[in-house]
Amino acid sequence: MLLIVGYIVILGAALGTYSVHGSLAALWVPTEYIALLGLGLGCFAASNSVKAMKATIAGALGVLKGAPYNKGFYVEVLAMLFEILSKVRKEGLMSIENDIENPEASPIFSKYPAFLHDHHALEFLTDYLRMMVGGNLNAFELENLMDVEIETHHVEAHGPAHMVAKIGDAMPAFGIVVAVMGVVNVMGSVGEPPAVLGKMIGGALVGTFLGILLSYGFIAPVASQMEQKCEEGAKIFQCIKAVLLASMSGYAPQVAVEFGRKVLFSSDRPGFAELEAEIKSRKK
Repeated sequence: MLLIVGYIVILGAALGTYSVHGSLAALWVPTEYIALLGLGLGCFAASNSVKAMKATIAGALGVLKGAPYNKGFYVEVLAMLFEILSKVRKEGLMSIENDIENPEASPIFSKYPAFLHDHHALEFLTDYLRMMVGGNLNAFELENLMDVEIETHHVEAHGPAHMVAKIGDAMPAFGIVVAVMGVVNVMGSVGEPPAVLGKMIGGALVGTFLGILLSYGFIAPVASQMEQKCEEGAKIFQCIKAVLLASMSGYAPQVAVEFGRKVLFSSDRPGFAELEAEIKSRKK
């Protein structure tokens, strides 16, 4: 929603102030728009594989959706982790085998639909719980493996944002290309009256204006929001990692979830009393 509001403000500032002393009709040069759009799309297609293009388009469209990672979400995640670790502490690791093999039918996971629908986070948690159940890994080995997976996810998740940023960086240069093409056309019409030449030169400069406006006013904000969403999405993995490693180190479930709570961003981090109240309410 804020992205749309920002776009309206940008257009109002750019076009509104211009319209005070100029004619907006002078900015309507369809060939400049088509050429700039074609250059941008061509660069995007030439720079990516089909897989990367699909991920970039999906990521760009995703900025219009609200972020699922908020304080309420993390309260539920930490309460769920507490419940899982409490079961392990009372009944042993083998007691959660059915839960992690079929999370959708699990009495524990089914109580937390927001987390259950986050397939990446769910897979991350169940994979490492499965390794804890069936393997003899120590905390150090598991931490190294988690770090590698989180780094891989980080690089993969940031790819679409980097691509959008690169296209945005290229748009001013494409605008200059379109403007130069327009100037070349003007040079071929030097015999025309000054009024006609002035209109043609003005039309050529629209390409430069449009390239800069699209780059910094429209594409850069999308890339920035995609970057922010990637950073927000990485916290859930770090939270799960901290809780599982604390549990493997021998800490009680109540203390282990505190490790996870502490790695969250301050804006999303539930208070100690808030989390404790949630955990107690779910015990009833």
